[in-house]
Amino acid sequence: MNAIIPVAGRGKRLRPHTHTQPKVLMNVAGKPILAYILDDLRDLGVEEITFVVGYLAEQVEQYVTDRYPFRAHFIRQDEPMGNGHAIYLAREHLTRPTLIIFGDTIVRTDLARAARLPHSAIGVHRVPDPRAFGVVELDGDGFVRRLWEKPPVPPSDLAVVGIYMIQRPAPFRAALERLIDEQRTANGEFWLADALQIMVEGGERLQTFPVEQWYDCGTSEAVLRANHALLESVPPPRAIEGSVIIAPSSVADTAVIEGSVIGPYVTVADGARVVNAVIRESIINANARVESMLLEHSIIGENGAVTGRRARINLGDSSEVELS
Repeated sequence: MNAIIPVAGRGKRLRPHTHTQPKVLMNVAGKPILAYILDDLRDLGVEEITFVVGYLAEQVEQYVTDRYPFRAHFIRQDEPMGNGHAIYLAREHLTRPTLIIFGDTIVRTDLARAARLPHSAIGVHRVPDPRAFGVVELDGDGFVRRLWEKPPVPPSDLAVVGIYMIQRPAPFRAALERLIDEQRTANGEFWLADALQIMVEGGERLQTFPVEQWYDCGTSEAVLRANHALLESVPPPRAIEGSVIIAPSSVADTAVIEGSVIGPYVTVADGARVVNAVIRESIINANARVESMLLEHSIIGENGAVTGRRARINLGDSSEVELS
């Protein structure tokens, strides 16, 4: 089985952090978003992955090649023309059953079970208000009849969560080519949902599989929510003399903590330094510095520095703030 991971997005809703870092490499509960996906694929036995890259592509390429043994292919999407276009660019690698996962989505589900399904399938999660999501409508036999993108009157509560198992690549590849050849766009972009709809209308059966947990890390608020949820399953943090570390939290071995209270729900990455601070519900990225602060619901970017008083901060990489 192969995998395709689109990671070309600029992450505009995550600025200032994505000015200098791809959103898929943002730290959540102790490791980058992309690492959750790649660790799952490695455990599943996937050996070959195609990454559709664009903005800050060299950082993604270096991260993957330095840390993982996959046969990795990197295909550029230089213009943001939609997720359907991204998969179209990778179509030559659709040669066997292929798992497609969006790079900014962390999912907790049984991927091995999804890989054994007899038909191509879409990961779905029931939501109380589906109007902000892609939604699937099922027929009487439980197969997908139609896919809707943010419908004002949703036909179901099954939201599409950004993970797809393509069992028969040939009809899917043909659908992608029709999508582009016929210029089927919405708001100027080609959507994967439209390619899948073409495939269904051509007679291909498409089923669904449940995704128990789903974290779309598209905004700073969403990243902090994912950090909160995922920290629930990490090992207890190490004790640090002179400081209090409250679980659940993740403190990297190379982080320096002095005279501080960390947690609950705090991630402190490699090389960060926290002195005389109280921090909760926050992410302190690599080599950042926090001193004399009461900090909550905040993200401090790599090499950022903040000192002063109680605040809520969203500080980008290599920035510095002093509050007095």
